[in-house]
Amino acid sequence: MKRCFTNILSDDVEKTAQFYESLLGMKRDFNSDWFVTLVHDEAKGFEFGILKKTHDTVPANIRKKPAGIILTFVVSDCETVFERATQQGMHIIEPPTDMPYGQRRVLLRDPDGTVVDISSLMSGYNI
Repeated sequence: MKRCFTNILSDDVEKTAQFYESLLGMKRDFNSDWFVTLVHDEAKGFEFGILKKTHDTVPANIRKKPAGIILTFVVSDCETVFERATQQGMHIIEPPTDMPYGQRRVLLRDPDGTVVDISSLMSGYNI
């Protein structure tokens, strides 16, 4: 395998790209009006694509709202990300919550409705 990345479909590629840049500090690796690829300095090899859902490359029968998916991003401190999300008026589903598997998480929605899980390890856990 030479490359692997996730694309999410978006009504507004620019708005959605800005959401992930602002929330997680991601940076644009490729930028156009219909497709953006984001990367992060701390996650070498990770790429995250945002694709305009009405673009010709996207079949019409898959252009509906996302369902059955949760994007998880593990960060060093989910509380910091939660504060940033709150200050920016992002759609919070669940505030920071301790999970039984040793992570603390925040659930929110991106501008296109995709559920985003921001998690960090709780003290004393090594996953």
